[in-house]
Amino acid sequence: MRFDCEVAELNPDAVLQFVDVSVRRGSKTLLDKVSWTVEEDERWAVLGPNGAGKTTLLQIAAAVMHPTAGVAHVLGHRLGEVDVFELRPRIGLSSASIAQRIPNGERVLDVVVSAGYSVLGRWREAYGRADMRRASKLLERVGVGGLGERTYGTLSEGERQRVQIARALMTDPELLLLDEPAAGMDLGGREDLLHRLTRFAADPDAPASVLVTHHVEELPPGISHVMLLRDGAVVASGLARHVLTDAHLSATFGLPLHVLRRKGRWYARAV
Repeated sequence: MRFDCEVAELNPDAVLQFVDVSVRRGSKTLLDKVSWTVEEDERWAVLGPNGAGKTTLLQIAAAVMHPTAGVAHVLGHRLGEVDVFELRPRIGLSSASIAQRIPNGERVLDVVVSAGYSVLGRWREAYGRADMRRASKLLERVGVGGLGERTYGTLSEGERQRVQIARALMTDPELLLLDEPAAGMDLGGREDLLHRLTRFAADPDAPASVLVTHHVEELPPGISHVMLLRDGAVVASGLARHVLTDAHLSATFGLPLHVLRRKGRWYARAV
């Protein structure tokens, strides 16, 4: 079942513009004709069960993966017709695929500052005092300001998530992509992070953002738009208040759900 809440016209100036994007690996379809537009001032969330295609969608948005079929514009450039190595520094990405590649012995401050060269692990790159100050301020902004001299391997899962977000913001990106930023956090850590993401979403100078999660409870107030995915296909997409309904969530997760909204936060419970 698919619910079309908004039908976007082709807009090459959008931050993201997907038209009938599909990704296939052998006989398996990871994404199935996904059309999606993200504007500069929008804060998106992508929800769905495991295997829905959320991470694949984000990898295309990050110019890490190309679609098998369809057209994907990222920051005004069509994938397949642009040098992705010039495009990627304009995109801030926090994901498990990056976390797995960060050396455990790397100093936290260097994990963040090395984003300026789009590398993982500091080698012979030269960074100025302004770069180091910015990295330190970003660590403070995400709530781990005292961990700059620690090594990445000594951090908890929640602390690593915050360091990744700081790294994603280091280059002052035009597009911010967060893949399950609250994963591995305890209740207090999650709520603190959501508070910080809420302030970020309210900043008119913040870049367009896309947050991927399994749980509506992890959506910070300020999320303006939502896409729901199931089996690689769009169930519903559009303004959050139109998409996050009992019918849409039930179709997405395959069981009867009741959706509540209180003080800007969303909650879902089985019926």
